[in-house]
Amino acid sequence: MPVPRPVTASAGWRVLAGYIIGAAAGGCAVLIDGVIAAAALLLAERLAPGVTDRCIAGHRSTEPGATVALRHLGLEPVLDLGLRLGEGTGACLAVPVVGAAARVLNEMATFAEAAVADDPIAGG
Repeated sequence: MPVPRPVTASAGWRVLAGYIIGAAAGGCAVLIDGVIAAAALLLAERLAPGVTDRCIAGHRSTEPGATVALRHLGLEPVLDLGLRLGEGTGACLAVPVVGAAARVLNEMATFAEAAVADDPIAGG
């Protein structure tokens, strides 16, 4: 059996990892923004496996480490705009897109519900 390696991280990353774990445990979706948040999510996933399932990558930072972290976590970012602005800018831009996606999934009628006789996409 492999010996677990100790987890080391800065205080800021530990705090963010705790926030991510707590929010996910409370049933909240967590919007990850940038390389620091992605690094904190790596730590959170190590401490609480499966926590990434409650996370959404808001955008792909131009920081190479962010792309590596997102790839490792299996997350595809909502936006890829070449941002490197900081201050949660990518998350702010992703919020309306994520909200719209949730509304489409929860509120949009199917062809049957909308009484559409033929499905023009399926050719029926």
